[in-house]
Amino acid sequence: MDNRSIRIALIGDYDPQVTAHQAIPVAIGLVAEDLDQTVQFEWLATDQIHDETTLLGFDGFWCVPASPYKSEEGALRAIRFAREGQHPFLGTCGGFQHAVLEFSRNVLGWGDAEHGETSPESKRAVLTPVTCSLVEAIDVIHLQSGSLIAKAYEKSEIEEGYRCRYGVNPQFEQHLMSDRLQAVGHDSARDLRAIELNSHPFFVATLFQPERAALKGITPPLVRAFVKAAAFASRLTPTAGL
Repeated sequence: MDNRSIRIALIGDYDPQVTAHQAIPVAIGLVAEDLDQTVQFEWLATDQIHDETTLLGFDGFWCVPASPYKSEEGALRAIRFAREGQHPFLGTCGGFQHAVLEFSRNVLGWGDAEHGETSPESKRAVLTPVTCSLVEAIDVIHLQSGSLIAKAYEKSEIEEGYRCRYGVNPQFEQHLMSDRLQAVGHDSARDLRAIELNSHPFFVATLFQPERAALKGITPPLVRAFVKAAAFASRLTPTAGL
């Protein structure tokens, strides 16, 4: 790959005690070495993302675990920017949940859509506690053939560990999943664990944390695919990195 520095925005509130936050810089470093690519990242605290916040200059956006965030609005603003601007996006755990929430509100027009963790009494809680504990559980995930995530892993079945307590509310899943937002990963119980946005270069979100593999010295395939997409976007955008 070329020597242009790739800039990744990490959307979330950095906490050194969060395992995923420890893993993400390691994962990016492994991918950068693997691709022989300079990759820079910057943590963007959600309560610092406002109307006037400049998000231009980033080549990719990763909405990271450890929600609820300090500012739900800030996280959703960054996700919307990535979605509408066709910028590569990766959401893991809390990032998955907020990608669903942003799509519900701004694409489907569900202004009353809420996250069940922060608004459990909402009549349109599109995210609710999963039926079984996904904390530290490992399961097989079946990937949709031809999907971005399947191409990243180069296989149709993977094993990943879960650390997320909230997923898509089954009551709304059928309405959420359409030609635009697609279900591309299900666990052994056929519960939804990964989504992608159609007609977007790279918009993938998972209800698991692939970045954790980096703590074992393993380059996460999905993170690699995300950074490659960001590198490609950088070459298409002359002002990237400025």
